[in-house]
Amino acid sequence: MTPVTSEYVAAILAVAERDASIARVLREICALDDDVRDSALALVAEQLRTQAAADDVLACVHALGRQDVARALAARLGPPG
Repeated sequence: MTPVTSEYVAAILAVAERDASIARVLREICALDDDVRDSALALVAEQLRTQAAADDVLACVHALGRQDVARALAARLGPPG
């Protein structure tokens, strides 16, 4: 995992540790088939762009679409409940 990837994973996990509802959603996202996850996150990113979301938020959404990030998060968060 590259340093940038590990930074995204660490940031996303830090948020998930503070909010159980976010952790649940992340488990579901990471469990999706790669193509489905990419499509869903593209829609989320577009909606966030229309709401002028911060660049770091959009970067994290984009990172969730990466297989290595999704796998690292799934390993730490566990399977969906």
